[in-house]
Amino acid sequence: MSEPIDLSNCDREPIHIPGSIQPHGCLLVADRQLRTFLRQSQNAPGFFNREIDNIVGMKVEDLFGSRVAHDLRNAFGQAINPARPATLSAYPLSTDLFCDISVHAFKGQSILEFEKVEIGLLDSPLEPARELISRMREARTIDALFRQAPRLLKAVLGYDRVMLYRFEHDGSGKVISEAKRSDLESFLGQHFPASDIPKQARELYLRNTVRIISDVFAEQIPIHPVLNASGEPLDMSYAHLRSVSPIHREYLRNMGVAASMSISIVIGGKLWGLLACHHYTPRVLRLAHRIAAEVFGDFFSLHLQAVIQEQRLNAARHARRALDKLLSEISLNEDSSSPLRNHLHSFAQLIQCDGVGLRQAGTYHAFGTTPPSTCIDELAGFLNEVTNGQIWATHELSGSLPAAEKYRIAVSGVLAVPLSQIPGDYLMFYRKEVSQTIEWAGDPKKEYAVGQFGDRLTPRKSFSMWKQTVEFQSLPWSESDREIAEAIRTTLLEVILRQAELLSEEKKKAEVRQKVLNEELNHRVKNVLALIKSIVSQPVDSSQSIETYAASLKERIMALALAHDQIVRHDGGGSIKQLLTAELSPYSHTASIDLSGPSIDLDGRAYSVLALIFHELATNAAKYGALSMSGTSLEVNWSLQTDGSCKIGWIERGGPPVRAPLRRGFGSILIDRSIPFDLGGKSDIQFDPAGVKALLVIPARFIRKGEETAVFSRVPAPTSQSNNALEGLRILLVEDQLLIALEAEDILLRHGAHSVSPTASSADALLLLDALDFDCAVLDVNLGDGTSLPVAEELTRRRIPYVFATGYGEAELISPNSVAAPFIRKPYEAAGLIGLLKSLFIPPKISG
Repeated sequence: MSEPIDLSNCDREPIHIPGSIQPHGCLLVADRQLRTFLRQSQNAPGFFNREIDNIVGMKVEDLFGSRVAHDLRNAFGQAINPARPATLSAYPLSTDLFCDISVHAFKGQSILEFEKVEIGLLDSPLEPARELISRMREARTIDALFRQAPRLLKAVLGYDRVMLYRFEHDGSGKVISEAKRSDLESFLGQHFPASDIPKQARELYLRNTVRIISDVFAEQIPIHPVLNASGEPLDMSYAHLRSVSPIHREYLRNMGVAASMSISIVIGGKLWGLLACHHYTPRVLRLAHRIAAEVFGDFFSLHLQAVIQEQRLNAARHARRALDKLLSEISLNEDSSSPLRNHLHSFAQLIQCDGVGLRQAGTYHAFGTTPPSTCIDELAGFLNEVTNGQIWATHELSGSLPAAEKYRIAVSGVLAVPLSQIPGDYLMFYRKEVSQTIEWAGDPKKEYAVGQFGDRLTPRKSFSMWKQTVEFQSLPWSESDREIAEAIRTTLLEVILRQAELLSEEKKKAEVRQKVLNEELNHRVKNVLALIKSIVSQPVDSSQSIETYAASLKERIMALALAHDQIVRHDGGGSIKQLLTAELSPYSHTASIDLSGPSIDLDGRAYSVLALIFHELATNAAKYGALSMSGTSLEVNWSLQTDGSCKIGWIERGGPPVRAPLRRGFGSILIDRSIPFDLGGKSDIQFDPAGVKALLVIPARFIRKGEETAVFSRVPAPTSQSNNALEGLRILLVEDQLLIALEAEDILLRHGAHSVSPTASSADALLLLDALDFDCAVLDVNLGDGTSLPVAEELTRRRIPYVFATGYGEAELISPNSVAAPFIRKPYEAAGLIGLLKSLFIPPKISG
């Protein structure tokens, strides 16, 4: 009983041992040393114009002579890889016989292929290869590559039709680009079933990347003997003359094609697609052009791989940056599930999808288009069976989970990211059903029957367009999607599994930092006193009045107090420029201080660390460096690096000669170790004789880019103003820092305020509101053990205008109910504070 006919029969046809060659050349097989001929194609004796009946058994020298034998052996010595045979182009075998010759070794034999060339036709592969490659270099995108390749091949090689044919995920192929003769019908966009190119043919396309068929109607030339003495047929996997399967020849005849050539496109060791050339009359492609096509195929494959890889890397970099930003909020949160579910919309931006779902600890949260919540447990149970703790994806969910058919319009594709080794916790990306019409070059599901070649399939005869409507499927998930999902899985798994450990470590570090800060208190007070002494001892211009000098001195000391206050308060962060301005403004009358860099904000943790370091650097510079005398300069610059980190440079010039300290004190240790220990960054200080240089690197997770593009400025000197802008006003001042309160009170009184009532708490401020009348108020948002929001609410109720004063990063504490109230950042600037208070009493403009 004969075997049933199905598509797998075609996969077993031994096309690598056909026992014959195409008629446009001849083939000889010799031993490994190229001494004696073992096989011949039937046309070989007549091919060489020799009056002999049989070449098998002859010596190479007897057939060709010693010179030719010598040249063939030299060429054979270069044929290391059978996929790249050695070639002799237009070689003169005799005075009237020129041949293109290729030689390769395979399975212990030497295989020689000969193709006749007209005398004087000495084509070189260099020019066509150079022309093809030089023009393809201009294609920088995938679309340009796809568009150009068929056009160039058609122009250079002269085939009637050239198609770029890409294999799909299911093994079928699609024509994605085409160049053709104008009178031919187009195959562009049409699909061809996987069975059109059987498995063993794909394997040969990988081995031998250029395949030619000169004439599908010609008789094939047998090889003699068919079997060697050991009963083995000749394996012609790498032979260009290898004859064509009768099934494939009939397939091409049914398409009306007489000759063809294909160039394999290989990416990552896999067959990505083909450049398929069709001609509608017999056509022999010269060896030189085949070599050019082979070189072009290699170049095209590498170029396409590079462009694809560049796109994948760009997508991965974008996803990595977004993921890093997202996980900076997640990693330090005590409950990892909370930030995960609050940022599902952010995950949806990492991978193209229609919805995202999070199932964790038995609860489910979703964003976008997702399955019904009542179906999630069933879906999770199915994922437990198929994921095995790894990324799993399908674009046809109902094909694996029949119950999913009821919601297949909303969700047909799922990419599941396991969140732990414990089954049930998943981050799931969803894609909707995409109902599409696929245009096939003939019906891919046609009935097959035994044909003229016996128990082998007869290829279809109709290639008329056949349309198929495909449902129950989404867009397939790409390799790039899987790579991004794997990055998400790895990062989230590490965060979740180490959450408790990280929190424990953070608590320990916080305890150490607190101890360090407590021990630093005495040291810091001494530094502040020493710094004040240094400020007082700066040279005084003899033409300056006592009053002017006293005002300037007061402003410098107050600026120092404001900067020190920001360090102590550990507020929510702020900009590098503001921090440096507050710390360095006391020295602006002495040294030239230049700040440059983009607008960058630091979070509270990094801000506190840097405040300590800048204070230490400024203190040391005021004692021993560029801030200790006039006529010197200090440059501080900062920039964002490609990895998102911030690099800060501190450069002193013109001060006293610098020497490295003989003993490392607490301050030096703080500069060296605080950034690496607390932030995982870098800190380096060099005691150059010309001036201290410091390099600090803050990791990207502590950086928040500001609104401005760049900052280039000198540190301004504090200025004082005196006028009656606030004449007669009774002002409530809520501020819990004494020095800041005194400075603000002084500014307000000097500008004409009738009275200023300072208080340090919301409770006291509410009592004052009941006891006194006020025209306006200045409210510090953060009062240490509370906020001034209750006072703001009472002022709003009484219709008393007020302004908020905030440190670096406290604006988010302001109540939404008070959003109309203006605010000013501290440290206070007289002009800004006075101008803001005056604006409270300017009547609004009425339009119309």
